Formats: sequence, C-alpha cells, structure tokens
Amino acid sequence: MLLVVATAHAQKYEGLAATPQMGWNSWNKFACEISEQLIRDTADAMVKNGMRDAGYTYLNIDDCWHGQRDADGNIQADPVRFPSGIKALADYVHARGLKLGLYSDAGARTCGGRPGSRGHEYQDARTYAAWGVDYLKYDWCETAGLKSEGAYTTMRDALRAAGRPILFSICEWGDTKPWDWAKEVGHSWRTTGDITACWDCELSHGSWSSFGVLKIMDKTAALRKYAGPGHWNDMDMLEVGNGLTPDEERAHFSIWAMMASPLISGNDLRSMTPATLKILTNRDVIGINQDRLGVQALRRMAQGDLEMWIKPLAGGDWGVLFLNRGERTVDYHHDWQKYPLADDLSKHEADLKKTTLRWTDLWQGRGGDTSKPLDVKLAPHSAMMLRLKAP
Repeated sequence: MLLVVATAHAQKYEGLAATPQMGWNSWNKFACEISEQLIRDTADAMVKNGMRDAGYTYLNIDDCWHGQRDADGNIQADPVRFPSGIKALADYVHARGLKLGLYSDAGARTCGGRPGSRGHEYQDARTYAAWGVDYLKYDWCETAGLKSEGAYTTMRDALRAAGRPILFSICEWGDTKPWDWAKEVGHSWRTTGDITACWDCELSHGSWSSFGVLKIMDKTAALRKYAGPGHWNDMDMLEVGNGLTPDEERAHFSIWAMMASPLISGNDLRSMTPATLKILTNRDVIGINQDRLGVQALRRMAQGDLEMWIKPLAGGDWGVLFLNRGERTVDYHHDWQKYPLADDLSKHEADLKKTTLRWTDLWQGRGGDTSKPLDVKLAPHSAMMLRLKAP
C-alpha cells in the first residue's frame, strides 16, 4: 500500500492541459507594477470583452506578488500591493468563471528578488492549494547548485502532495533541454529565453537574451515530437497588443496557434484596441491551437522568405499557414498537388490528387478548394492561415 501511495504522489496531475493552456499573465506589460486591483480589473475585463468565453481560462500573477515569509516560513502576499491576500483574490477570480495562477522560482529568490521556493517547496505548495491557486509558473533564477530536473520534480511532487490539481508550467528557458525530461514533470516547458515585442530580433542582456517572434519559432520548430496533450512546448507569452504591427500580430498569433503553444496573452486587457481584441478572440484560429489531436505544426516548405507550415487536425482537417518572414511583398502561386499534406510524426496525410479539400481563410473569411491553385499575396511580416476541411 505504501508503494502505491508513493507512486501516486510521484506524478503530475493528469487531466490538465489536454489542449494548450490559455489565459493572461501580468509580466509582459506590467512586470513588477502589479496589484490586487489590477488583477480584479483584468478578471472583469476578461469576462466583459469575451476573452473568457473565447477560452482564456487562467489569470496568472507573475513575479513580485510576494511579501515575506512569516515566523513559520509561510509565504505571504505583499501587504501593500495585495492587502486582501491571495485567497480573497482567488475567490474573486473563481466567481467570474476563471482560474488563478501564481509565480514562484526554484531558487532562494525569484528573478525579481522576492522569496523563492527553494527549501520551502512542500510548504509553498500547501499554501497555494489552501489559497485556491490553479496554475504555477515556476522560474529558474538564483538556482546555483541545483539540477533542473530534480528541482522541478521536487515541486511537482509537492504540488501533488498538496492535493489540489494545479497546472505546472516549467520556466527554465530551455537551458537544460526540458523536452528530454519534463513530460512526466510538468504540463508545459519553455523552449527559449523570454520573448520581446519584435519580429526577428535578439536582444542581449549580458548573461541572457530575449527573442522576437521568428527567433522563438525557429528554435521550437525542431521540438515538435515532444509536444502533445498534457505536455506542450511553451513559446512564451503573447506580445499581441504590445507594439507589433497589425500584420505581425496576426502572424504571431497564427504561429503560436499552429505550433500548439500555450496562448497566454500579455497585454493590458483593460484598454486594448478593438483590433487587438479581434485578433486574440479569433475563434477559428484558437480552434487550430485547441485541436484535440495536439500535433505541433511542421514546416513543409521554405522558399526564401516564404514558408508553408502544416498541422494535422482531428477528423482529417488540416491547418495551413503561409508566412512571409521578409521585408518585401510576396506573390506566390501555390499548387496544392506539388506539396502533399503528409506528416511522418503523426502518420496523417491527405492525397490532394485524389481528394479535394475545402479551405477557409481564417483571417479574411474567404474560401475555396484544393482543386485549383491558390494565389497567395503576403505583405511583409504577415501570414495567411487556412483550415482545410475533410469531405
């Protein structure tokens, strides 16, 4: 019996993140400038603007919510920023049909210099469970002397022992190849360093870099075999609404959807433009991301700055993305029969010489079928996203 109990505790919670998790996170826009009023207002905005109903479930508070530990070592919320405490905030969020996420770190201090969970893993997990937390993003700052697999496994076991299903989001930036070991540990793992709101840049911060949309896409492309229901390659939070051009925002959102990455918005939901909201709540694009088959897209064709990505979907459908990486408009005549839809990894294929599939442009709304070549005209830094329907 003891062996059975130990085995049961030594695994992550199943049944979470069957499709990539969706939600919002405070860091990209607000960094440490957060408060319980911001979180309450954001929860209300997610209900009012339709994001909750579009699938954005988790409302995640990133770094800097922490106060100090009490005399018994229990972590407390910052009494100035979060005077009502996290439990009251979780109740507020839950009452609006949302789930609350928190942030911690495997080290003694978080990236923002707050108390981390090192040496307090089981204690913190019990606290989070008692507060009603539903999601933990677990970072990797100040971790000298730790091995990532062991540190994350310890917190996984602590969350399991605490008895509340909490989605476990591993954030060690891909440094120790978490795709090799994290499938049984967490529900998602970051594949790269932090995102920044640019198209194709790398910003050096000395000991680390942040990356633009295309850099993260390219770094994650080769990891598709590791992704699937309950264990996703996390390409970091979305920068939609944070300074990209409209074309770049649509392309960014399309790429994340095709790549089966978690969709965690990172903008100010209280004041975003209608155009940004329209992108974030495009249910057809979200449907590609949330497809139950859970296959990460394959780069099927690359011709200069033009790329074609394909993603097999449940029921014989396909997601197809045409992407213009470059600085000039692309005019392209696509012969469907020249590039068969085939994926060795998932063993899905569609012979378009024998079968005609109908397609819908998920951004423009127009349609057609694969019996005729497709004219693709793409502005710089833009994408065309299609769903091909099986007959």
